[in-house]
Amino acid sequence: MRLSQFLLSTTKEAPAEAEIVSHQLMLRAGMIRKLGAGIYTWMPLGVRVLRKVETIIREEMNAAGAIELLMPVIQPAELWVESGRWEKMGPEMLRLKDRHERDFIVQPTSEEVITDIARQELKSWRQLPKNLYHIQTKFRDERRPRFGVMRSREFIMKDAYSFDVDKDGLMRSYQGMYDAYSRIFTRLGLEFRAVEADTGNIGGFASHEFQVLADSGEDVIAYCPDSDYAANLELAQALAPAEPRPAPSQPLTLVHTPGQTTCEDVARFLGEPLEKQLKAMMYMGSSGFVLVMLRADHMVNEVKLGKLAPLADARPATPEEIEAHLGVIPGYCGPVPRHGKAHPGRVTVVADRTAAAMADFICGANEAGYHLTGVNWGRDCPEPDLVADVRNVVEGDPSPDGKGHLKLRRGIEVGHVFALGRKYSEALRATFLDREQKEQVMEMGCYGIGVTRVVAAAIEQNNDARGIIWPEAMAPWVAAIAAVGYDRSAEVRAAADQLYSQLAAADIDVVLDDRGERPGVMFADLELIGIPWRITIGERGLKEGVVELQGRRETEATKIPLTEIVIALRSRLVH
Repeated sequence: MRLSQFLLSTTKEAPAEAEIVSHQLMLRAGMIRKLGAGIYTWMPLGVRVLRKVETIIREEMNAAGAIELLMPVIQPAELWVESGRWEKMGPEMLRLKDRHERDFIVQPTSEEVITDIARQELKSWRQLPKNLYHIQTKFRDERRPRFGVMRSREFIMKDAYSFDVDKDGLMRSYQGMYDAYSRIFTRLGLEFRAVEADTGNIGGFASHEFQVLADSGEDVIAYCPDSDYAANLELAQALAPAEPRPAPSQPLTLVHTPGQTTCEDVARFLGEPLEKQLKAMMYMGSSGFVLVMLRADHMVNEVKLGKLAPLADARPATPEEIEAHLGVIPGYCGPVPRHGKAHPGRVTVVADRTAAAMADFICGANEAGYHLTGVNWGRDCPEPDLVADVRNVVEGDPSPDGKGHLKLRRGIEVGHVFALGRKYSEALRATFLDREQKEQVMEMGCYGIGVTRVVAAAIEQNNDARGIIWPEAMAPWVAAIAAVGYDRSAEVRAAADQLYSQLAAADIDVVLDDRGERPGVMFADLELIGIPWRITIGERGLKEGVVELQGRRETEATKIPLTEIVIALRSRLVH
């Protein structure tokens, strides 16, 4: 490709609305152009990157035995009514009617359509297992689309769906996709982690997210550097303290703490560390009022809470509800009944594992302006009704696999694998005949990669002050020839054209900057759009018989004889 024949639209500044690096650089590099809120045109440069990503995905999916098809963007409502998701899905699902007033949706995902295909086409155990996938446009009507293509309304996703005769077969398919995803993100040149994750609204009984590690990521993952353990923060297990709860050693003491309503305020007022204090989180559920006790420096994990029976449908209590049930304003709540009397309302006390193992702790006294010190479970207040892991892990917590301690990193979710089981196959009656000719329900898995999000995530992970730094596998071109004076020097033009032909013949994806721009303009553009390798050809170098080779991450160029540049570049390429 010659840049003079390409549509390259770089800019020095990004619009003020671009909040994160990938959005800024994709706009500046001319990869995307905004059409509407959360809707972007992918420009020629961006499409080249998308196609590189899609090619690797296709190669690995095909190698794993998956079969490509293409399902419609528009789907009839009947399938979603049949699965039960027509009512369950919120306003993020774009609904529309045709001229006959029939209901349709713009697909956010394809579980219903693929299950309909399976129930029509897969009739016998002999046809299973099958794994079908497509790469297709999706639409989710985000309330607040932001961050460019990172959280857009229209995006491209690769989604695959496996069908098996039993759960063992499903888990083999699941592992096959897990392994394929690991190969895909490795080939793309990304630093990533596969982490245990919550199944969420999709459902099922096993789930892993593939997270690209980047400081700008919205997700937090916990991992152990000494093992393979990794989990999303919402799922990472916080172990109970290894040591048993100490015996009480301090008397229960009522302390006047006027105006000290936060844990930090109380810690400063008493001159005690946060780690000695418990904080109370109050919730209202169908079964009554729930008091959740955590160590003051820990954060509650709402996903873990929601999996506990007393909190399955709970919500944070209002100040009025707290006062009605505990007889005290927020900031002074605790597990110790006031004046030795029971709480005025029905209260279930849930304690985090760490909180339940504490002795001589500080907590609210259930009396405005007062806290208690030297509090002990069993002696001063009843033992918790339930002890469970309800907090976020923190750095330094023991790894659940017993092989070290946890660290935290931010990540961007780019892929997700689910073992769905029978959630959709039962609802849509996707059955087959087994060896005994008995009807059985298929076991399903679903596996997604956000293709457009992968591009943005790669930029978030690989950039500097000058622009994008593409991994070679994703770069629009692996190498660029910067021909200084192409428009005015016959020697430069001849050498650049010949080298361009040689690199192309060597199967190196190369672009020739033949625009005749000044060196500063050429270099700035090629660095902004992230070309991994730049070869600079100029009259001065040609007189010496050399060109300059510089990697995108390198600070200085290396002079190499023109006759050796093809071999030198090939020796440096990763792929």
